[in-house]
Amino acid sequence: MFMDLQRFFNSCNPSSTLVLSNPEDKPYYIDFASVRGGKIIEALKRTITRLTPNQPTCQLFTGHIGCGKSTELSRLKTELEEEGFHTVYFESTEDLDETDLDVTDIMLAIARQVLASLQSSQIGLNPQGFKAFLSSMWEILQTPVEVSVEGQIFGNKIKGSTEGNLEFSLLGDLAKITAKTKDSPDLRRKLRQHLEPQTNKILQLLNDEILKEATNLLKQRGKKGLVVIIDNLDRVENRRTASGKMLPEYLFIDRGEQLRKLKCHLVYTIPLALIFSNDGETLKNRLGGGINPKVLPMVPVQYRDGSEHREGMALLRQMVMARAFPELPEIERLKLITEVFDTPETLNRLCCASGGHARELLGILHRCLQEEDPPITKTVLETAIRENRDRLSLSVDNQEWELIFQVARDQQVRGDGEYQALLRSLFVFEYCDNKGKWFGINPLLAETEKFKLWQQQNS
Repeated sequence: MFMDLQRFFNSCNPSSTLVLSNPEDKPYYIDFASVRGGKIIEALKRTITRLTPNQPTCQLFTGHIGCGKSTELSRLKTELEEEGFHTVYFESTEDLDETDLDVTDIMLAIARQVLASLQSSQIGLNPQGFKAFLSSMWEILQTPVEVSVEGQIFGNKIKGSTEGNLEFSLLGDLAKITAKTKDSPDLRRKLRQHLEPQTNKILQLLNDEILKEATNLLKQRGKKGLVVIIDNLDRVENRRTASGKMLPEYLFIDRGEQLRKLKCHLVYTIPLALIFSNDGETLKNRLGGGINPKVLPMVPVQYRDGSEHREGMALLRQMVMARAFPELPEIERLKLITEVFDTPETLNRLCCASGGHARELLGILHRCLQEEDPPITKTVLETAIRENRDRLSLSVDNQEWELIFQVARDQQVRGDGEYQALLRSLFVFEYCDNKGKWFGINPLLAETEKFKLWQQQNS
């Protein structure tokens, strides 16, 4: 069987996300639900389509950065659209600065993305109050901006046509505001001083003139409703705000009720560490509306006792081989392992070293392909693994090592901030089995001399 080497190389790019509505990406998708503790995406979908289809819902989704959340959300979007929902998916990093954002920033990003999606479906809105509110924002910014509408260039003041093109000029204005404020912390601060006291007004305008109206128009076209999926909010930086609160707690806990009040179906990604916060229950009630956040664990490569997790390993092997031979059935792919690796053991070694972390696995594989064409040799793989191990271990300080040793011994993570740092830094991975959640250290750290010495001393 001939391998398309260029396609294989491109498909192993760890920075790319599968778009399951794209026929070229669909063969690469592997369903890991059977080893991840449940049908998490199915649960998110059923809450929208079966339990409360005619009432707004707000659901929270989290997991380690790089574990496959975006791919699963792409699947959710595709399946919701097949069920008849108009679904707007976007990555918050398109519009927002993850190191510095506020609730009003998130609301404006949602407004822009919904308007853009409606425009692509030829659905026009006439949100006069929201449009007027944007004009007041420009006056606050006092920054010369050119806005092009119907071939005309206007300066500082917004002068969009109101004859059939209002939604177009509104979308352009929102895009300009987003771009200007994202690139300038000073403009962001100035605008927030104006917006924050008016958060409830923004919420009302967004609900009454955009989200509710959009839902009504969509239903007139036979759609079942509007769903907005906001990805990458789990990357919000864990820094302290002027109020003394950490930014994730401020956004999702202190201001969670406002984010939940948007009148459409919502799915927010949130930082995994929030699940272990002392305010975890408050988060569930304020932002999740009483529904527990859904957590996407790693794909297990071993059980709690250290023995091989055969099903998890088999699915990871399929993930790799599907990238090389996407058109072949699963059984046929496995017959061609030696076309991709020098031995089946080399493929197993790659899967084990990743710890079931999808992006880590693809990153190591991509690094190997930078060195040589398939079949990938054990020597090249070990070099790539060693590079990743050394890079990761250099970022661990002595205090974190002590916490890592405790996790290795107890297979638990407590709610302390120090333990949360282990999760965010990918020093520790979360898994799930029929007994519940458990934690293991990143296999790359398990191969360091420091960890091996600790094992010897505690055996």
